[in-house]
Amino acid sequence: MQDLINRIAALRDRLQTAWQLLKIDEKRQEIIKLQNEMSAPGFWDNQEKAAMIARRASELEVEVNLWSKIKKELKDLLEITEIDKEDQSVNLSADVEKQIERLEKVFAEEEFSLLFSGEYDAEDAIIAIHAGAGGTDAQDWAEMLLRMYLRFCEKQGWKTAIINTSYGGEAGIKSVLFEVTGKHAYGYLKSEGGVHRLVRISPYDAEKLRHTSFALVEVLPYLPDSVEMDVKPEELRIDVFRSGGAGGQSVNTTDSAVRITHIPTNIVVTCQNERSQAQNKERAMRVLKTKLQRYYQTEVEEERARLRGEYTEAAWGNQARSYVVHPYKLVKDHRTDFEATNVDEVLNGELMPFIESYLRSQVK
Repeated sequence: MQDLINRIAALRDRLQTAWQLLKIDEKRQEIIKLQNEMSAPGFWDNQEKAAMIARRASELEVEVNLWSKIKKELKDLLEITEIDKEDQSVNLSADVEKQIERLEKVFAEEEFSLLFSGEYDAEDAIIAIHAGAGGTDAQDWAEMLLRMYLRFCEKQGWKTAIINTSYGGEAGIKSVLFEVTGKHAYGYLKSEGGVHRLVRISPYDAEKLRHTSFALVEVLPYLPDSVEMDVKPEELRIDVFRSGGAGGQSVNTTDSAVRITHIPTNIVVTCQNERSQAQNKERAMRVLKTKLQRYYQTEVEEERARLRGEYTEAAWGNQARSYVVHPYKLVKDHRTDFEATNVDEVLNGELMPFIESYLRSQVK
């Protein structure tokens, strides 16, 4: 019996830690605030913003209700054990032990969310991929990474939208910018930032020699609407132009693409994948505000250069992860030393083991 009591006490301590780290009380207040916004007249006038608020409220309600239910069940169990201490004729039943086992299992599953305690871990994400050293092979590698991340997001049930693409001359892409919408999207994907290296037999080499290619992956959180960014109109230069692409019937024939330059920082954001100029401008402004917020937070000039789009060095010596297809098969994360030999599956979006390994390494 004492063992069961100790297990309940351990669960109580874990609950208190999780409750504080996940800021459950603050999230309850946020739900009330969002519900007030949703009940206000004209809430659905801006459907895109309204949908984001409704999704956020729904996700918070699920999380708060889950931990509140766990808290109530633990409270009931603690009351039972207190009765048992006072009355030795009361015995903890087998049902109570099963309840404890079930709660321990729930904790094991849900405590993974404690890894998302960063300020913006619950937000959506913006990902940029830039081909680095390696010519056409690097551009092809950048496109392979794009496919890998889109597949991963699809497996998670997240939505993705391409914001801007710069295509390679022969194959692949020079760069791409896309957004990811889903629960803790940034919390998961922040682990992917860095230089990614590919070693393989080049399909673009007539002699079939082994080539090494590099690509830089940048991950930023989409700022929530509650974060204010004062961007003065006179600080912006807005250019419109005709959207380009890889060719075909989908190429835009109107001047709907938008390029916004923030003059003080020289940060440039381009959006050309929406159907209208207004939509492209709105999305570009949202990305710009996200980049500006990170720009003003960092004091490292190298990171600021990346945000301006000037830093494209992706080469030897600073890779976050390597993908070796030849002469052997291995994917290795150099930050955590986590390895996997199922290279094809990883390139098809099986990234969760690498992501979880990285997140756990950050809280040790």
